This record gives sequence, C-alpha cells and structure tokens, in this order.
Amino acid sequence: MLHKIINLTVRDVRFPTSLEQHGSDAMHTDPDYSTAYVVLDTDSGLKGFGLTFTLGKGTEIVVCAVEALAQLVIGKTLEEIVSDFRGFYRLLTSDGQMRWLGPEKGVIHLATAAVLNAVWDLWARAEAKPLWKLLADMDPKQIVSCIDFRYITDVLTEEEALDILVKAQKGKQQREDQMLNGGYPAYTTSCAWLGYPDQQLKQLCTDALKNGWTKFKVKVGADLEDDIRRCRLIRQMIGPGNTLVRLFLLFIFIREQQTEVFLCQMIDANQRWDVGEAISWVTSLAEFKPLWIEEPTSPDDILGHAAISKALAPLGIGVATGEQCHNRVMFKQLLQASALQFVQIDSCRLGSVNENLAVLLMAHKFQVPVCPHAGGVGLCELVQHLILFDYICVSADLSNRMCEYVDHLHEHFTSPVVIHDAHYMPPKDPGYSCEMLESSVQRHQYPEGDVWKLHMNK
Repeated sequence: MLHKIINLTVRDVRFPTSLEQHGSDAMHTDPDYSTAYVVLDTDSGLKGFGLTFTLGKGTEIVVCAVEALAQLVIGKTLEEIVSDFRGFYRLLTSDGQMRWLGPEKGVIHLATAAVLNAVWDLWARAEAKPLWKLLADMDPKQIVSCIDFRYITDVLTEEEALDILVKAQKGKQQREDQMLNGGYPAYTTSCAWLGYPDQQLKQLCTDALKNGWTKFKVKVGADLEDDIRRCRLIRQMIGPGNTLVRLFLLFIFIREQQTEVFLCQMIDANQRWDVGEAISWVTSLAEFKPLWIEEPTSPDDILGHAAISKALAPLGIGVATGEQCHNRVMFKQLLQASALQFVQIDSCRLGSVNENLAVLLMAHKFQVPVCPHAGGVGLCELVQHLILFDYICVSADLSNRMCEYVDHLHEHFTSPVVIHDAHYMPPKDPGYSCEMLESSVQRHQYPEGDVWKLHMNK
C-alpha cells in the first residue's frame, strides 16, 4: 500500500511544568514543557505522529513553521518519500524561499524535525516495527541513502559511512539480544531540579534509590555555597557506593566502587559562561575530577569550546555539548576542532533521524561517545530509539555512555518509555513512540485546552 499523505495537522501542546519547577535550571527558570505536535493522515487510514520540543512561549511560532512546510508533504506517498529519503530531506531543508529562515537551524529546523519525526513514525508503523528495529533491520546501503552528506564529505563520505555500518554487522544480533534482555544504561535528572526545596530533593532521591537508580543529576549554580550544600546533601543520601551526577548549572557525576574511588563528575553550565570564565570556574572544581563540563559557553562558539577543551585536558576534564547544536555541520566542526569529548544528540533539535544518523556516524569515526539529551516532553520516548540503534549498528560500545532520563509527562503517551533497573528497555510497539493520548492533547492544547483555561482564570 502506498499510504498517500492527505493531511497534516499541528497543534500547540503545553504542560505547565513551571508551576512545580520541573525542568528548572539556572538559565531556564520557569519552563513549561511543550511541543508542536504533528499528525499525518493517509488515504489508508494509517497515521504518523511527530513532535518537536519547546519550553512554552514561542511554540506558536514553530506551529506556523510546520504549517509552512505542510505543502511540501501533503500529496506525497510514503513509498515516494522513503525511496528517496535524502531527496525528501533536502526538499524540506532547501526550499528556495524558506531556507532563508535557517538554513537548517532555528525555528524552521525544529519544524522540520517535527514533520520528519512523523514521517519516520509512519514508516515504522507501516512496517509494523518500532523505529529502532526498523533501522536495525535495514541494509547499510539503505541507511546511508537516508542521510544528506552535503557539507560533511570532508569528514565523512558515503563510502566511509557504509564501511562503518558494514563492519558493525558483526555481533549485531548479540548486541540486539543484549539490549532486549538488559536495556540501555540511563541516569536520572528528575530528583534535583534547581527550584526543588531540600525536602523534596531528599524524598525524590530516596524513592529513586529504592527503584534502583544509582546515577543522579543535581542542578545547582545559583550560588556556590548552595551548590556545595546541595551536592553534599545528595552524597549523604546516596552513599559512597552509588553515582552522583552534580550539575553546576547542570551536573557533576561521581562514581565510587568499593574501596576504589572513580570520580566521574559531569558539570553542565547550560551556556552560562564566557570562555575564560568557564576555564577558571571548572578549574576550581578540578578536585572533584569531573568527567566533563557540559555546555560551558555559547552553543555556537566552536572555537570557544575548543579553547576550553584544550585548557581542561591536562586536568582530565572533557567537554560535552549538542542539545542546542543546530545541525550536522556544527557537529562536524566541533569534532574536527577536538572541541568536545562527548556528543549529545537531540531528537528534535537536529533534522530528525536523518541528520542524527549522520552525527552518530561522524562521532564513531572520531571515536567520541554519544550520550543523548533527553530532558523534555517526549524526548526520552524518541531518543531511546536512536541510542539503541547506535549501540546495535554503529558504535558497538557502552564505554562512557548513558542516556538521560527524566520522569515527567510519560503518562501522556500511548507508548511511554519503560525503565527497568535504571536501563531503557527497547520499545516493542510499532512507530517512533511519540503518539500522545488524544485526551491529553485536547486538555493541554494552548490556549483553548481545559488545563490552560483553568490556569488563566486563576
């Protein structure tokens, strides 16, 4: 069946997470986790669901951008799209007029991600497979055909990408079985958002420990003394045998095993500092042996990241970034400049699966581990598919790798993530796991949903 796309709808769906300080950090103090939610209707009755992530205000702008892209999608068949997925990606990202709004960055790229996520969901549903399995079962040549290599061939050619995928075929089934049995390692960010009071932090940490979590992210950064106090509080809570992720504006991560202490702290400044300030500040935290500093400065400053990386290398501290990295070209340059030691892909910031495939392959070529960003509504549901594919079909490596998890808003999805013993369990339902419950969409649609009517009338 061809599955001709006959309609595209997009809705502004927002959750008032700022009321309870969920998601709060030093740069984003009042986020309302939100999404531009896309549904593709086909003549066969099959639907595709997609989304992109925002923090509330401005979601209506992304909705407008999706509506502008709709004309490029409606009327096409799924078969037509996937038979030349690279061409379809270019169609969306290189329209002669709309590309001026990017190109391949900002609101128009967020909108592109929402549309493409829906197309990938439609394809996986048509094949009756979860997305990670759709990708894992693809012939390497077909995967390569989905990627736009324009602007990155000086680092990764089609031939090199194919070679990486072909070599990874060895042991692929064993790795897939391993994931199905044990899942992909995760850490939790849900216990200590910056706006949480100490008592709430203690309770959430206690509950997480009971549920098997050993890696914790603690958001701090408003005040140095407060940072120290909160980090000490969490350390006392989880004890010496577990992993503490302490965020200095995002996090520090410490792992201790028996009598051997392996300090694996990750610090995330959430784009807070200038280059010199970042170097000075992180150097002052070197005694904690941080594994990385995340987003130490502007996400656009590639040479700044490189300077920070070089300055911190003698201290054994790496740089991680990517959740606000616009596109594959920026990732290419970050890798070329040795500006990061940990790649943080995002399923909605880049151009959906297509562009993330390019980044996964480049990261593998440079032997830089991928640790995805997943802090937002629907991001855990989406990115779990990408990191499972990375392990099974690209990297074949779990060293220094873990996927972020936040325990918020999963109840609004028809196929929410499944976490077992602090591991993502591979999704089983067909699709990309981003279909939302229609009742939730209607209640949280902005501004006419009941949740927002009630909130605005207070």
